[in-house]
Amino acid sequence: MEELLDTPVKPEVVNHQNGNLKKWVSSLKTTTLDRYIIGKFLQTFFFTISIFVVIAVVFDYSEKAEDFLHGHVTLSQIIFVYYLNFIPFYCSILSPLIVFVAVIFFTAKMANDTEIVAILSSGVSFNRLMYPYFLTSVFLALFIFLLNGFIIPPSNKIRNEFENRYFNGNDIPKSDINIHFKVDNEDYAYMESFNIQEKIGFKFSLEKFHGQDMVSKLIASSIKWDSVKKNWKIMDYTQKTIHGFTETMTKGSEKVMNLDFTPKDFEKNSTFKETMNMIELDRFIDREKRRGAGGIENYEFEVYKRYALSFATFILTLIGVSLSSKKVRGGVGLHLGIGIGCSFAYIVLIQFSLVFATQGGVPPLLAAWIPNIVFGMVGIYLYKIAPK
Repeated sequence: MEELLDTPVKPEVVNHQNGNLKKWVSSLKTTTLDRYIIGKFLQTFFFTISIFVVIAVVFDYSEKAEDFLHGHVTLSQIIFVYYLNFIPFYCSILSPLIVFVAVIFFTAKMANDTEIVAILSSGVSFNRLMYPYFLTSVFLALFIFLLNGFIIPPSNKIRNEFENRYFNGNDIPKSDINIHFKVDNEDYAYMESFNIQEKIGFKFSLEKFHGQDMVSKLIASSIKWDSVKKNWKIMDYTQKTIHGFTETMTKGSEKVMNLDFTPKDFEKNSTFKETMNMIELDRFIDREKRRGAGGIENYEFEVYKRYALSFATFILTLIGVSLSSKKVRGGVGLHLGIGIGCSFAYIVLIQFSLVFATQGGVPPLLAAWIPNIVFGMVGIYLYKIAPK
């Protein structure tokens, strides 16, 4: 062993290895070609998304113009309250479509102008050609994740409140019935109904357990949220406390309690999950699991979907380049048609995945990644045959 360690390494071997490493590193350095492709990618992406947003705003305004007039909405409210929060929402929905269309549009144009042929003929490999696309995809993936995870949720909350006030006639859920939930590790609550607007529940009961044994049970005619003091007022209650084989009964007309739930917990509707950022969603899911609540799959799917949509940027870019880097007789139009069709197929598959997670028994993580798995396999196949 000592002889092997003491054996000198030939200088030409070291130089050869260093030369290969330097060649590989230098091949990944940003070149004029890389800057050209990155610039084209970003320019086309933001230009395309601007066009789609303008079209969406025009169609939305034409549909809601009458509601704006009837609701006496001011111009500043329309622009700075509604549409300022409307635009990020639609950017989020259209992001997979926009990435795909942008890649296909400018890559197909480069192929149609024989730029791709010239690049590959100059000695640049197809793998090396993907490098600037990959760099741009990293930036867009982070941008889309920040948009979906932290910027859009509070924006959605403002937009939903505006729509409920002016378009839906205050169409907020007014009540929920037969509510069972776990407050914490020991307490279980029940309400026959809860009026969300009045923040009052009826026929409330609260049971406390130590292990398998019930130690107390409170029954009240109603429970009301105090918005100022941030606690609950228990009205016309009876509380039974159990000590072994003995029981004590306490009655009262009003009692103040601090309980680990608020009226917001009963306002869960189809858009509720869209108003929480990633941190709030994680906390909400953890709390609901501790309470033993049902329907958590919908919220878990939302978390995984936001990650999956960001990662989809790489997959859709891979498919877009593989599809459009070859010059065909149909030109840019044919590539765009294929790209838009694939984009809508991806969006539809996301909606089916939600059904799989909430009603089909498929784990939310797997359901959220089904579109990426399917399109990822398609992308790998197209990438392999693209250089040919």
